[in-house]
Amino acid sequence: MNSPQNDAHGTLNVEAAVRDRYSGAAQEREAALCCPVDYDAQYLKIIPNEIIERDYGCGDPSRHVREGETVLDLGSGGGKICYIAAQIVGAAGQVIGVDCNVEMLGLARQYQSEMASRLGYDVVSFRKGRIEDLQLDLDLFEKYLQENPVHSSADWLRAQGAADELRRTNPLIPDNSVDVVVSNCVLNLVSHEHRRQLFSEIFRVLKPGGRAVISDITCDRDVPLELQYDPTLWSGCISGAFREDQFMNAFEQVGFQACVILERQVQPWTTVKDIEFRSMTIQASKPIAQPNENSTEVVFYNGPWLEVVDDQGNRLRRGERSRVSASTLQQYGQTPCGQQITPVSSDAASLTELQTFPLQSSDCCSPGGSCC
Repeated sequence: MNSPQNDAHGTLNVEAAVRDRYSGAAQEREAALCCPVDYDAQYLKIIPNEIIERDYGCGDPSRHVREGETVLDLGSGGGKICYIAAQIVGAAGQVIGVDCNVEMLGLARQYQSEMASRLGYDVVSFRKGRIEDLQLDLDLFEKYLQENPVHSSADWLRAQGAADELRRTNPLIPDNSVDVVVSNCVLNLVSHEHRRQLFSEIFRVLKPGGRAVISDITCDRDVPLELQYDPTLWSGCISGAFREDQFMNAFEQVGFQACVILERQVQPWTTVKDIEFRSMTIQASKPIAQPNENSTEVVFYNGPWLEVVDDQGNRLRRGERSRVSASTLQQYGQTPCGQQITPVSSDAASLTELQTFPLQSSDCCSPGGSCC
């Protein structure tokens, strides 16, 4: 007999598996969900214990949020990361949590007024939506369905049209509206067929120059099909884990640049059938769209590598000056690698002083490496 979370052919219904488990976890803590995380204790003092106890994650992307920013938390659950981020962004910022689990949303929204009072300002909101479809506001769509019940295929087609209209006229998260997208051990819960759309949506909502800071579970080898069909392992952040190299590639494939691993567990969180699973936090930046940019800046690459190549194909050689666009220099500053780059006054260098190098493919950590 098939599990209720599998269809007639035995294929796992990922959304049902995740919904059922996290609905229960919103009402009673489940210790087996994801791995322990050390949060900055100063930000936990004002957060209700019920939220803290029913929080599930594998990292703390809120560490990389800045004052005054608009933050979007994907799969915000009970709201813990949102309420931490609210303390960091301050009254000038904004924090938006998106989740489609009714019980988790109820837990997060239950404390909104209380948290606003404790903070002294109200900057947090929680919206109902699927993280792979950040255009459709499910609260608005449910209102439509209540007023226009679906009883036939014609009704269903009209409902689909209404959903498309809501995406166009009242998007859950508008284009280019967010400074930083964060997520804590949620992207792996999305089915494989929706992942390209998921990363494209993250890219869409970010402002040019904005960034995604994502903590998730990764693995060192492909997860076999028999594990992918297990609803408990999928909802437990195992079956849907990203292979480490594919996690980084998923950002690059939709247009992100300056991708960097901020944190990676040394020891595996768990091992299943000799596959190691561990937490990883990645930052990826949305390029600043300036196709006709003429402004350039002179930079000095400090090392330690002999040379590096950025995502725009600029080759920087240790100890020598190079010229890059102003937007590229700004992008350098958003990554840890920015500390290896020293801006030089444009007036202090002429084009004749600058070296240019042909782009060649090479290994990152060897001489002629292709990353910083």
